[in-house]
Amino acid sequence: MKCKICGGKAVLKLRSHNINLCEDCFLDFFKRRVRKTIGRYKLISKGERVLVAVSGGKDSLALWDVLLELGFEASGLYIDLGIGGYSALSREKALKFAESRGRELIIEEVKAHFDGLGIPEIAKRTSRSVCSTCGMIKRYLMNKAALERGFDVLATGHNLDDEAASLLGNVLGWRIEYLARQHPLLPSTDGKLVRKVKPLALCSEKETASYAIIRGIDYIVDECPFAEGATSIFYKNLLNRLELESPGAKLQFYLGFLKTQPLFRTREPQLRECRICGYPTTLPVCNFCRLREQLAGRAGSDAEEP
Repeated sequence: MKCKICGGKAVLKLRSHNINLCEDCFLDFFKRRVRKTIGRYKLISKGERVLVAVSGGKDSLALWDVLLELGFEASGLYIDLGIGGYSALSREKALKFAESRGRELIIEEVKAHFDGLGIPEIAKRTSRSVCSTCGMIKRYLMNKAALERGFDVLATGHNLDDEAASLLGNVLGWRIEYLARQHPLLPSTDGKLVRKVKPLALCSEKETASYAIIRGIDYIVDECPFAEGATSIFYKNLLNRLELESPGAKLQFYLGFLKTQPLFRTREPQLRECRICGYPTTLPVCNFCRLREQLAGRAGSDAEEP
């Protein structure tokens, strides 16, 4: 199997693009894809300070690496979710990457904001699902860290598989409010909301994994222990079956949506400042502060019990 570009020995076959590539040509291909995505959707400008949300997994570490390779000034943010050995190992991987690149890694611990409670305990005490609790807390802490430290943009490692699976779920449920906001670029609509971008949105999971392996990035392989049975995984499996029969289907599905996405846009919700933390919300008190209040009230009730 020969590389389509240089004629050398190919190590990777990308059926969705109908090309075989050697290691060096694949790395160039991947970088060009990311650079093109950034330019096409105006995600990041030269000179802007970028904060990359890293989990210790392949996608976020590959994103951090490729942004550095493309010349962007990028630091990392790791949010310790307090999920036992999984969080300990993923934190280790993120720290190891930062040290190997000589880059800053900011660490936020969920337990520091919730009186020593990690995500599993918070979800259990408030009778919420682990995934929705985790997502809300991460979004808040990512924005807070980026804003308070003066970053211009917050980048996440969502890849094409993530975006296509999310799109499929939103279309099946006709969740117009989510379709209106699903895009590689989520602009700032408030002075306290940092612009959010997804530079890997057009790169498949296979491509990001291959990039990480070829670049020698040491990442955590295990999935979050609470991800089992997640609807997103079910949708990914469905799309993988479609991709097997029709290579390039995921990319066509997502790009086709992006062309028509303006049709789904709705009026932006009216934001106000949370009366507790001051960050933007549609309610008098944001979900993050409401969760803290709920837990504080629960702790008070528990303390009153004999």
